[in-house]
Amino acid sequence: MNYRHAYHAGNFADVMKHAVLARIVEHLKAKEKPFRVIDTHAGVGLYDLSAGEALKTGEWRDGIGRLLDARGRAKPLPAPLAALLSPYLEAVAAANGGGRLAAYPGSPSIVRHLLRRTDRLTAVELHPQDHAALAALFAGDIQTKAIALDGWLALGSFVPPKERRGLVLVDPPFEERDEFERLADGFLGAYRKWPTGLYALWYPIKNTAAVAAFRRRLRDSGVQKLLAAELWVRDRTTPDRFNGSGLVLCNPPYQLEAELRALLPGLLPLLADAPGAGWAVDWLRGES
Repeated sequence: MNYRHAYHAGNFADVMKHAVLARIVEHLKAKEKPFRVIDTHAGVGLYDLSAGEALKTGEWRDGIGRLLDARGRAKPLPAPLAALLSPYLEAVAAANGGGRLAAYPGSPSIVRHLLRRTDRLTAVELHPQDHAALAALFAGDIQTKAIALDGWLALGSFVPPKERRGLVLVDPPFEERDEFERLADGFLGAYRKWPTGLYALWYPIKNTAAVAAFRRRLRDSGVQKLLAAELWVRDRTTPDRFNGSGLVLCNPPYQLEAELRALLPGLLPLLADAPGAGWAVDWLRGES
């Protein structure tokens, strides 16, 4: 599949991924020690929902659009779900000046909104135009570096960060047939250099055989503490459709599993598109 993000910004997969990302950053902030977030495929950082790409697909309407509509109804979101979503939705509101939804923040914007003064963000993007937009977005920001580099090279080169604490988000576009293999290879190489780091590996649920092979390879790799979270908005096996997405989380914060088991079933009825929608949280491999 081709996942050039301007066409898909704010869709159901972004809602799930970015809500989890915000929870992870909040957990990192629970300790005083500074941390760094490394975003290997950062994109442009902020997406105009009135631009041609977003208008062509309109996917944000069935993602962040539904979530904001649900929050604004007479019957509010359940308090536990609203609390879990609060950091993420605050970042979305900040990207829109607290007004109507006109832009959607990508992962670097969400992370940057949530950082403390002592924390840092390294946002990597290879595409020249996208990197130019990303660099312009963070121009003059001493806490953020926007680097023009292949994200796969960055994954192997930028770990461990000098803070020795933080998150590596790997969110590739899945434009190539071997992207699952590259994702596994890249993660395992980085893990050998920084086994105590927190990693979040994003993947689409479309080719279920490829997903199963990816999960199996990570499970059999010997890496400990691999938690998988998935949400699909229609039957996972619906042919030729982008049916869902997942995250494999290495070294997840202690409380995150319980949060995911509340967050995903809360999001599901808001984002489900057809019968067969569902969610799952399971350990590919726990601690030995």
